[in-house]
Amino acid sequence: MEKGKLISWPVFGLVMALFAVAGCAAPGTSAAPVSTSQAEPAAYVIGSGDTLQISVWHNPELSTSVPVRPDGRISTPLIDDETAAGKTPQQLGRDIEARLKKYVADPVVTVIVSNFVGNYAEQVRIVGEAVTPKSIPFQSHMTVLDAMIAVGGLTPYAAGNRAKIMRHVDGKEVGLNIRLSDLLKDGDLGANADLRPGDIIIIPQAYF
Repeated sequence: MEKGKLISWPVFGLVMALFAVAGCAAPGTSAAPVSTSQAEPAAYVIGSGDTLQISVWHNPELSTSVPVRPDGRISTPLIDDETAAGKTPQQLGRDIEARLKKYVADPVVTVIVSNFVGNYAEQVRIVGEAVTPKSIPFQSHMTVLDAMIAVGGLTPYAAGNRAKIMRHVDGKEVGLNIRLSDLLKDGDLGANADLRPGDIIIIPQAYF
């Protein structure tokens, strides 16, 4: 650019827009709005209480449906006490194949999770004035709205706009404000927010 030449209006507008975006990036105490990112979904991690459908190709007598015990293990034909919790279905399938090689030539094992509970650290817990407070397995791109649908919404006694998400960030527990009443009763999707594995949604009771 020549010295003293004025910047064009389109370029000036772009620069100002970038400054405006930077100004909006300051951290706050409210939960982040729903992300539009198309990141690759995380693989599901098996947890205690899940039910697994295990199929051994060309060996139906070795195929079975088993629950994951509270100790995180399963037992299948020819295999006792295989650790399942903390693994993906693909990892567990490969581990079962390795143990079956003593009995079966080139085993091919498929593991399907037919009933989801999820690894404890991967669960989202909703407590307080929800219709059905409970833990639910975290799923990729899960939002506050998804969690509230799963628990049936708010009770008549809920102070929804005083709800919080308790979350561990860099080893510290932080509380993020969420406006559940605005989201569920007024349909304000701007009050929706992304969830993370291990989040706890706390819904207090209204003052009377």
